Amino acid sequence: MFIQRTGKIAVTALLTLSMMGSIPATHADKLLAAPAISVQLDQVPLTFDATPRIDQGVTYVPFRTVGEALGIDINWNSKTQTVTAVNTSKGKTTKVVLQVGSKTATVNGTKVQLAAAPVQREGRVLIPLSSFSSQFGVRTGWNQATRTVSMVSPQREMHLRAFYAVRSYHEIDLLPSMNSVVFGWSRIDRDGEFTLEGKEYQIPPAAGEVTPESIVAGAAEQQIQPSLMVYALDGNGELTKMLSDSTLRQKSMDGIQAAVQEYGFGGVVLDFEGLGFKLDASRQQQLLNQYVKQLREVLPSNISISLALPPLNSAYKGYDYKTLASIADDLIIMAYQYNPVGTKAQVPEPNSLVDQAIQLALQAGAPKEKLLLGINLNSETSSSVNDKLGLAKRYDLKGAAFWRLGIFRLHGSGMEDAIRDSVIKE
Repeated sequence: MFIQRTGKIAVTALLTLSMMGSIPATHADKLLAAPAISVQLDQVPLTFDATPRIDQGVTYVPFRTVGEALGIDINWNSKTQTVTAVNTSKGKTTKVVLQVGSKTATVNGTKVQLAAAPVQREGRVLIPLSSFSSQFGVRTGWNQATRTVSMVSPQREMHLRAFYAVRSYHEIDLLPSMNSVVFGWSRIDRDGEFTLEGKEYQIPPAAGEVTPESIVAGAAEQQIQPSLMVYALDGNGELTKMLSDSTLRQKSMDGIQAAVQEYGFGGVVLDFEGLGFKLDASRQQQLLNQYVKQLREVLPSNISISLALPPLNSAYKGYDYKTLASIADDLIIMAYQYNPVGTKAQVPEPNSLVDQAIQLALQAGAPKEKLLLGINLNSETSSSVNDKLGLAKRYDLKGAAFWRLGIFRLHGSGMEDAIRDSVIKE
């Protein structure tokens, strides 16, 4: 996870990947001529402040970057020349203490032999990852042909959210694996008015004893927070019309408040798309900020507010992440639809652009603990979904939000299994 470590790391530590038997020792002259070593975590490259290297069969990579990406808490003690690494996962804490020059580590108080002793070079501590990583469940590999170190992060707890569209009922048994569920049953229509009876988003009809109210209540009874999604698109200016008109604004908020009370929702998720594309972005940011602030004042304090936002590396610039994060309980980065229009389903979103979207949100001032990475399962495969979840873990985001529940088993159980291998609900 991406954890603040102010005052905890006195020097930059390096992490050593000992691949004894898989990486042959090379002479210094050959090492200098060899291609650079690259390191990938969950199939996405890591960028280091020092160049990874091989020395006597041991591959060294910077530990600070890897440790932060894995959510490991690091402390360097210059007096005792020791590095202490602590990680907590699924309620279990693992503490590893290593000392420069010693091949013996202490893992939760037990002595463990290392493949190589930590060393200090030019103010940097080098640590053998082969033994260290095994304590934290990091799977590692080496590709000699490409000189690539591969790492797979261990399963981690985080907030998991699923969108429940009108046709998601056949996957309702998946809800217990989520912390929250968003019901896509309302929208701002093309006249700028809130409705629960739109063509794309509407309250679904009852099926015998199963009613919309019973579905929402069933989620709440399982401690899965149910929220109402309010969808709006500014394709023809209808969203701007509502945001700009005090009467329409009030009517929409009255409608949202009434729906929350009638159906028993515990939160509201605003999916307001298309702002800042044709019209002045700063003005539309102001309009949205004002709307969310007013909605916060109207809704009861126990009703959460979230926003699903286009990523900051999209063409839609009408979203002030920092201000919205200060008002809302959390934000969902909809880091998808990067592929060209017409791209067939199951073409994964580019990892580099998803990575950039997260970085831009953080740089804009949205705190990581209020960010969920939106993942469109229409685009991802059972393999690529772990790339995206790995990025959510790398930056220690609050969690992930899946669009949508009804797609989980569209291509078999592989997607569901892959997600469970990477993350579980907190």
